[in-house]
Amino acid sequence: MLTTVACGTLTSMSENPPALGRRIVVTGLAGSGKSTLGLALAAETGLPLIHLDLEFWNPGWTEPTETEFRERQRAVLDGDAWIVEGNYDETLDVRLERADTVVVLDLPWWLCSARALRRGFRMPEELPEGCTYTRGQRWRDEWQLSVRIWRQRHSEPAREREIISQYGTHAALHVLQSRTAVDDFLVR
Repeated sequence: MLTTVACGTLTSMSENPPALGRRIVVTGLAGSGKSTLGLALAAETGLPLIHLDLEFWNPGWTEPTETEFRERQRAVLDGDAWIVEGNYDETLDVRLERADTVVVLDLPWWLCSARALRRGFRMPEELPEGCTYTRGQRWRDEWQLSVRIWRQRHSEPAREREIISQYGTHAALHVLQSRTAVDDFLVR
């Protein structure tokens, strides 16, 4: 089922979804498929894709302050056209400021958790500068993430909806709640 939220009201969408904009935010729980959808949208539209996980880390695998991360996002989102994927709720407002389209992957928590566990067996193709990540660390981190998904399965989506209702009312909002909805969204 594909639903759209416009101006804060959730409505069911049947035919003729609005065209995608040129500044697209893709968000959702960890493991929901944000990177995969972002790659597919970038291939379809030709828009540049920004992976927030790669923008987040400082050299040496150190975390930036929230102020640093906000400024970094403002810099990479300065262009007129992009797709940005990630779920850093504490800075979602920065992405929503310029977005004209928001895609929320609202898939079942158990699917997201299972995907995180499965992802633990694969190393990322790209790592931040200075990162010395091992396969064992990857598995440990994804295991912990799958537990965090379960713990935050209600609070994280609720917080995200609240932020979108405050800062994203000007953007077309698409809430995709199943794999079929994601597939349908891609063949629009």
